[in-house]
Amino acid sequence: MFDVFGSVKGLLKIDQVCIDNNIFRLHYKATVIILIAFSLLVTSRQYIGDPIDCIVDEIPLNVMDTYCWIYSTFTVPNRLVGRIGQDIVQPGVGSHTDGKDEVKYHKYYQWVCFVLFFQAMLFYVPRYLWKTWEGGRIKMLVLDLNCPIVSDDCKNDRKRLLVDYFTTNLRMQNFYAFRFFICEVLNFINVVGQIFFMDFFLDGEFSTYGSDVLKFTEMEPEEREDPMARVFPKVTKCTFHKYGPSGSVQKFDGLCVLPLNIVNEKIYVFLWFWFILLSVLSGISLLYRVAVVVGPKIRLYLLRTQCRIAAPDQMETIANKCEIGDWFVLYQLGKNIDPLIFKEVINDLAKKLEGKETV
Repeated sequence: MFDVFGSVKGLLKIDQVCIDNNIFRLHYKATVIILIAFSLLVTSRQYIGDPIDCIVDEIPLNVMDTYCWIYSTFTVPNRLVGRIGQDIVQPGVGSHTDGKDEVKYHKYYQWVCFVLFFQAMLFYVPRYLWKTWEGGRIKMLVLDLNCPIVSDDCKNDRKRLLVDYFTTNLRMQNFYAFRFFICEVLNFINVVGQIFFMDFFLDGEFSTYGSDVLKFTEMEPEEREDPMARVFPKVTKCTFHKYGPSGSVQKFDGLCVLPLNIVNEKIYVFLWFWFILLSVLSGISLLYRVAVVVGPKIRLYLLRTQCRIAAPDQMETIANKCEIGDWFVLYQLGKNIDPLIFKEVINDLAKKLEGKETV
């Protein structure tokens, strides 16, 4: 557990060199931290606390608790609405007839902590791929130029190396940029896929879970069906079977309390809103990326916003010479290099590209 906390602590660190963007960081930093924190919370309640308590006559309580935890509990969907204490015991818990009344088994609660941790790992996969493919290129090109206090000799030498790198590798960096774009697509596919995965995990309840909770708060108390009680019931039923004195099978109907579901219902309400927000932001980010790839004027505008103090004609010269890969590397450098030094790099690069054209 301490190793996991150490990994989460590492995600909280601010990177000295930025190789991605804010939307990307929402996936591998914010979401991973949230999911691991939720997984640890559920784990502590599940394996350290008391996740289930069952009541039944003639069966030892510890045996009943273990049996119902392993073989799952159930509720009766047509007993979700009614007056508690009169019509029903609790939402979903009431008298039922085998073979006539529908019974819904709840088997997910044993797996919530593992599923949340697995989801966190999936959110980190695009980041891992990008770090592997990126190979420290931006960090190497920055060459400590993100520090505003650099000696003139050191600064001039590193600027020259940076300009030489760009002119030598001009129009040869598209593959580098498109690998980052692929990771952005993977982020979007992952978050949308996980929404469907959680919907499957919760028997088709997750896709409308958050909106159902919002609607529930606006309905009249006598008419409303609590979606949290439907998906994450706090009180359920469990049937224990054992042999009687004559060898016949005896059935014991028990009542189980699941305090763990008080945590689970809040976790999944938050995750519903978070995943919807993240998928919308990721979709907008992909539309922005498509516009950048197909729009040279957009790339020029973004480059100008990255270094407002540089001369516009120099920016235009560089934008006209650069392809998408060159622009992407230069834009990434602009986020990491000190603005004054970046202006000088733009100036030197524009002059060199103009000189190369006239030769």
